Amino acid sequence: MRILYVEDEKFLADAVKHNLEKAGFAVDLAEDGEIGLEQAVKPIYDCVVLDIMLPKFSGTDILKRMREKNVQTPVIMLSALCEVESKIEHLDRGADDYLAKPFKTAELVARIKALLRRPKGVDLTKIKYGDLVFDETQMTLNDEQMTIKESEILTVLIQNPEKLISKEHLLAKIWGEDSMGDDNYIETYVSRIRKMLKKLGSACQIKTVRGLGYKLTDK
Repeated sequence: MRILYVEDEKFLADAVKHNLEKAGFAVDLAEDGEIGLEQAVKPIYDCVVLDIMLPKFSGTDILKRMREKNVQTPVIMLSALCEVESKIEHLDRGADDYLAKPFKTAELVARIKALLRRPKGVDLTKIKYGDLVFDETQMTLNDEQMTIKESEILTVLIQNPEKLISKEHLLAKIWGEDSMGDDNYIETYVSRIRKMLKKLGSACQIKTVRGLGYKLTDK
């Protein structure tokens, strides 16, 4: 899961980033509102954590711009202002949660996990598509063990079946915006997943759309 954390207090930002990564999240930091806005509207994050008081653009501005652009990524607002009116305002503007500063990282982790949790009655670890059963927690496909990167790529594809996913999106989502990776990274791991699908005798396949990206299909 990739998190965008927008915070201008460097010491706090570094500390929270460290603890979020210990909890298993990939974290990108943005140090001001301008960078935060540029990042937040990209469809590569599972959650955005926004401080309200930021230089250049406030967290409120970023939230407003995200929702205007129909970016529905879950957002948690952070603020030293804990007045009820402020909470109501931001929830009304489209925030999903609000956490007062100072806070314990354990609580932030719990809030993020709660937002990312699937609706009740849905298996939280297994995704089924066609003849495939992918276990995100165990990183297995039809009980065959996968590597971390294979699992992360398949997660994106199997959550968006029949949808074209660009190489750029996969690189940003899995390796991060500042990654030194290139197309060869993606091609190598996709090739491995294809071999696994063949080994499993699956009717599903990963199709390449030349110059555009990949899509998982059972047709």
